[in-house]
Order: sequence, then C-alpha cells, then structure tokens
Amino acid sequence: MSYDIAVVGGGPAGLSAAVQGLTRGKSVVVISSDLRDNALYKARRVDNYLGFPQAEGAQLLTRFREHAEAMGAAWISGRVLNIMPAGGRFYLGVGSDMEEAGAVVLATGVVQAARLPGEAEHLGRGVSYCATCDGMLYRNRPVVVVGKSAHAPEEAAYLQGLGCRVTYAAARRPEELPPDIPFVKAGRLEIVGEDQVCALRADGEEVPCDGVFILRPTMALTDLLPGLETEEGRIVVDRSMATSIPGVFAAGDCTGLPHQVSKAVGEGQVAGHRASEYVDRQTV
Repeated sequence: MSYDIAVVGGGPAGLSAAVQGLTRGKSVVVISSDLRDNALYKARRVDNYLGFPQAEGAQLLTRFREHAEAMGAAWISGRVLNIMPAGGRFYLGVGSDMEEAGAVVLATGVVQAARLPGEAEHLGRGVSYCATCDGMLYRNRPVVVVGKSAHAPEEAAYLQGLGCRVTYAAARRPEELPPDIPFVKAGRLEIVGEDQVCALRADGEEVPCDGVFILRPTMALTDLLPGLETEEGRIVVDRSMATSIPGVFAAGDCTGLPHQVSKAVGEGQVAGHRASEYVDRQTV
C-alpha cells in the first residue's frame, strides 16, 4: 500500500513520529518487529519519564502504541529488509511484501546486527533473512534458524509447516519454540560452505544444512538503506532529524546517546513534523 510516511520501528521515537504525522493529516504506517524485542519493553521500572513515575516499560510502550493506533496509524508486524528510493518515493520491502511512502522515519533503536562469520559471503547462497520470502526454496531440505528475535520461533514453525527440516540455534531455547523442532544451544556461530552453505558451526560443532535463516529484530543500517551516513554505529542527523538521504529522517536510540525515553519521544516529534513538511513540499 501507499502512505505519506512510513515509520520503521515501533518504540517511543517511532510512535511519537507517527502521532505527529497523524496530527498533521498524513497517512502513516508503523512497521515494527515484535514489541518484546524493544529495550523499553524489558525495563521493569522507568523513573525519569515526566509524568509517569515508576512506570513499567511494557506499560509505557503499550500505551504509546494504543495512542498511535487510536489516531489512525496503520501497523505492520514484520521487519523491513530494505528501503529503495525511486521516482521521489520510497519502497520498503517487508518480508515478501512491498510498502510505498513519500517519506521515511527510521526509529530502529540500537541496532545490534553484527554479521556472523561467513554470513556476508553466503548471502543469497544459502543465507536468508526472510522465512516467508525464501522458505519454499528449502522444502524437504535441512535448514537452521538462528533465533535472535522474539518472532523467530513463529518463523521456525512456519518453515516446518512448509516441509523444511528445521533446527533452531540460539543462546537459549525459547518457550514458544514447538517441542518437535530440534534445538542447539550455542553462543558462537559460523556459517560454513564454499559456493553454497553446507553447515552452521555452533560452538565448534557442525550442523549440516542447506540454508540458514538469520532472524534479527532489525537489519544493519547500511544494509537497510545503502548510502545512509552513519558514524560509530549511529545515524548522522541534523537538528531537523534529517539524514544524508532527502526524505529520510531518524529519531531515538539509532541517532546516538543518551538512550532515554524522553529523548526518543522528542526526536520522534521533530522527525514526524519534518517528514510531514517534506511530503507537503513534494506535492506542491
């Protein structure tokens, strides 16, 4: 579908940007992975967000989302795999679907997406980031799901339902993982193979497979949007939260310290405001 503004990330910064865009009469979609992946959701107590002393992080995040949805924000659960500017618009790949927007607000939080050894070399040759996109290619074949997000067990079950022979690898077995999916506990992972993936090495032990699905909450910033200026892992922005790419704005933890709810909400407000102005200028 087509929207005025696409917000990538459903945390405080993204939802603040969405609310601001909606108040200015723009159609807004928020694309977010599972809320349980958000750092705020895991905070047992937040004492420094004005007006909400001793609030639980999950409670704050839920209220932020309810606010944005009540104002009319569309919500897509999933990961943005890539963003492509073309013809004055932006096209966002979300799983096997494509969304279109006039402006983009990046609110991805702190992106912890260091590549595994062998990941880059085998991208498109057995390494995938999307079960719904590529799962059919591995029917009746062995695959390993590297679970680094809350939704990874669901995607592992989806692959199993397609007929893939699934093994799940992570630092701990998630409760949501179906009991009939084999689990490998490992902290050190490496993708093995010459021209094609042939195994995942987990703490030194090889798990033979034809494909490895690496399921993270978000993509690395430079993979998500080539040409985006970053510095020491943060997105470089100006006072209007504009990035190096016209029409793309950023807010929250992804722009750097301090990692605080109030800072994220404030930057999100500015980003949503400026994104709305950008859309207005493009339609004149």
